Amino acid sequence: MIASSPKILALDFDGVICDGLIEYFEVAWRTYCQIWLPANDTPPDDLALRFYRLRPVIETGWEMPVLIKALVDGIPDEKILQEWVTITPQILLDDKLQAKDIGAKLDNLRDEWIITDLDGWLSLHRFYPGVIEKLKLTIASTKLYIVTTKEGRFVQQLLQQEGVNLPPTAIFGKEVKRPKYEILQELIQAADEKAVNVWFVEDRLKTLQLVQQQTDLENVKLFLADWGYNTQAEREAAQNEPRIQLLSLSQFAKDFSAWC
Repeated sequence: MIASSPKILALDFDGVICDGLIEYFEVAWRTYCQIWLPANDTPPDDLALRFYRLRPVIETGWEMPVLIKALVDGIPDEKILQEWVTITPQILLDDKLQAKDIGAKLDNLRDEWIITDLDGWLSLHRFYPGVIEKLKLTIASTKLYIVTTKEGRFVQQLLQQEGVNLPPTAIFGKEVKRPKYEILQELIQAADEKAVNVWFVEDRLKTLQLVQQQTDLENVKLFLADWGYNTQAEREAAQNEPRIQLLSLSQFAKDFSAWC
């Protein structure tokens, strides 16, 4: 019998709490221009919409400019959806690039943007309806952690803007350089309880499947956010996974008892 509420609630950020698609495209395009130096620094009219549709293939930020490169190079959308894991290393190899260098360029551009135009940067992020209110209620009764591949300082900046003040120790960003399942293991160990009740909400099915593979995380309740950056095929696949619960945004905003 599942508990009616979590002792620890771990949430992904992008695609669960915040929709930053407009900002992702803008910073990815700026990074693409810095690396590949296109003749025209204005993106083609349909590029942003294609990028938004293909966002589910992205696991970490450095891949975003590479996705733009793939689109500009004429790789079909469906091929990207099906073969992204082989397309990315090939682009890196062809152009003699390193993922960490692309990521550093993207983060530096983002930092510069925040310093020079914070209001403009913040304005390109949209929090999903009801989520901020849910976070504020949750903080009062539950240990809340953000587990994300976004830089923690960017997450903190965005949450503070909405009046959600989480300590830095509650935000596990890209800088921790560990897979999410390891962070969940650490949270459970730090809780120092034999049967601590942990719920984890994520919008990437592969991430939830990796958690499932860890024998010491068999009691973690897993939720796939159906409003996030995932595809219809992934949502259907999740429904065939006994441990993964498909969660809607309207459920998320309600009391925890409505989640299951």
